[in-house]
Amino acid sequence: MSLEKIRESLTSKISPVLENNYETKLSSVLIIIFDDSPKILMIKKPITMNHHGGEIAFPGGKISNEDNDLLDTALREAREETGIFIEREKIVGQLEPVTTLNSGFTILPFICILSKIGDLTPNSEVDEFLEIPLEPFLETLANDSDPKHNSIQEMYTFTFENHLIWGASARMLKQITTKLK
Repeated sequence: MSLEKIRESLTSKISPVLENNYETKLSSVLIIIFDDSPKILMIKKPITMNHHGGEIAFPGGKISNEDNDLLDTALREAREETGIFIEREKIVGQLEPVTTLNSGFTILPFICILSKIGDLTPNSEVDEFLEIPLEPFLETLANDSDPKHNSIQEMYTFTFENHLIWGASARMLKQITTKLK
């Protein structure tokens, strides 16, 4: 699958402002897809973090007063966590908001497609970078489409190497899988 086909499938209108009807904290993430053999960038958070410690996630975080909108948040947080500077014009679309079940965040995911990324520089919120080959991973996701939890409709779990991806990140990956079918 080429980056161009991925771009075509994931391009959507960008609406970086959410009305906070959710009674949750607003946050956003940046889903970075890159390379000629497309990969998706995820991070492993340090176990010591207050929210989502040890989990696999996309670069991102909580909106701050300095951000004009949730896209500013995603770009700022991605720059802080990865060292990659991405311009607003590089954002091709967004997914549906996802709400965390435990910590009370509503997350707006934005999508960026790059031909390559430079050297990654982690900050204190990143324990490890995962560069997940997209095509084989998507095949795994497509074959593993049923929720894994009896009482929560959208509780998906996916595995990459020895890393378990679950919760909001897994629900975002499921949205990507659906769009790329």
